[in-house]
Amino acid sequence: MLISQIIRPDGSLAVVAREGSESAVVKGAESTYALAQEAIASGRSLTQVIAAHGLSEAVDMLRLAEDGRFTLPLTHPDPSHLHLTGTGLTHLGSASARDAMHAKLGGAETLTDSTKMFRMGLEGGRPAAGEIGAQPEWFYKGNGHTAVAPGAPLTSPGFALDGGEEPELAGIYVIAHDGTPRRVGWALANEFSDHVTERINYLFLAHSKLRQAAFGPEILVGDLPADVRGTSRIRRDGVVIWEKPFLSGEANMSHTMANLEHHHFKYGLFCNPGDVHVHMFGTATLSFADGIGTLAGDVFEIEVPAFGLPLKNPLAIAPATTGAVAVQAL
Repeated sequence: MLISQIIRPDGSLAVVAREGSESAVVKGAESTYALAQEAIASGRSLTQVIAAHGLSEAVDMLRLAEDGRFTLPLTHPDPSHLHLTGTGLTHLGSASARDAMHAKLGGAETLTDSTKMFRMGLEGGRPAAGEIGAQPEWFYKGNGHTAVAPGAPLTSPGFALDGGEEPELAGIYVIAHDGTPRRVGWALANEFSDHVTERINYLFLAHSKLRQAAFGPEILVGDLPADVRGTSRIRRDGVVIWEKPFLSGEANMSHTMANLEHHHFKYGLFCNPGDVHVHMFGTATLSFADGIGTLAGDVFEIEVPAFGLPLKNPLAIAPATTGAVAVQAL
């Protein structure tokens, strides 16, 4: 099952459930968040809760996308309680693109920090069920205020040196009343980053990730396919200027999803009841690694058939900032 959220003509939210080519509004559902809370409180699965609600009017997903009616597939009533985070160097092949960015000048070191981190995952990122494996790279991106809906612009800050796509899968979670993370499902995500800043120094990784991110339009409810295959592309003035296969899923990763989830939710501050988490799992596909420089108006597209509609977002660039931020004393 795929679920999404749309904006009705009156501005209210509706939840759409899709099975195959059939899509319809879920009766009496105020939001995906409300359905998730109902599932947690009743001890039922999300699909069982949706089945109990039943479906009403059918909808045309392509028309809804054309009309810009999709919003994020899961939101929190208070955007400050939606957390955007991610992990990297998790995919087979991801080290090559990152290593090229972080290569030491003059060859003074045989292994970059990126390669070392990747090897740690390759050697210990797939522990047996219930055991703890190697710790991955981890970073914070922002909260619900920096989460961008499908179709809306991803805006690069005026101080940024670059605005580039990172096509990824994201786990979508709601924390239960007892502090247990409950997975709603999986979604496409664009972990939008500043790769020029990151390339200056690996310690600037944290800075480069403090950017907006997009996810959706739909959430895949249920098991994640082991082998996820799709396409990442960039269009400029309607013409594709770059395109590459996008591979994910555990068959293409050096870590298990369970290991990556453990190393995020082992921190108590990420287990506050009611919070929403969107945790992005890395990629091996970057246009930046192929020398592509993005421009305002470029459109990022991430497409995987199993995840429903593609995630599309145009690039916007904020005006250049001048002068330092002035902090005022109280």
